[in-house]
Amino acid sequence: MASLPVSYASAVEQLKVGYVNTQRLFRDAPAAVRAAKKIEQEFSKRDQDLQRLAKQVQGLQEALEKNGLTMAEADRRAKEKDLGELSREFQRKQREFREDLNLRQNEENAAIIEKANQAIKQLAENEKYDLIVQDVVWVSPKLDITDKVIKALSDSSGR
Repeated sequence: MASLPVSYASAVEQLKVGYVNTQRLFRDAPAAVRAAKKIEQEFSKRDQDLQRLAKQVQGLQEALEKNGLTMAEADRRAKEKDLGELSREFQRKQREFREDLNLRQNEENAAIIEKANQAIKQLAENEKYDLIVQDVVWVSPKLDITDKVIKALSDSSGR
């Protein structure tokens, strides 16, 4: 029984462990950077349209607050109705925008995760890792292989 701790310790010493920082991967990997730019380009026009609509809502609300007391009752009600309709339209478009944006980000992230998992698996096989983990509370920097994974992703995207 006395040899058990020694053999356990030697087994642990020979275990090769690596860590991948997924946040850095999504921020720094070339595929992630390209995906973010692509999504930004896809959604920039809709974002600008939403901003214009928000300014319209704000302008109508400010005009109503400023002139509401001096307006005829019918005019004030008509402006309030217009404001309500425009506000609902803005909220609907904003919700649709967020949903579409989240969907596209999830699609791109899934593709990046798939490529990253392939790169991690290849790296683990080539460098004889026994275990590769992600999203840990704390890890020694010497176990961090994120740069190697980013490099592998860069190399594979260049082909």
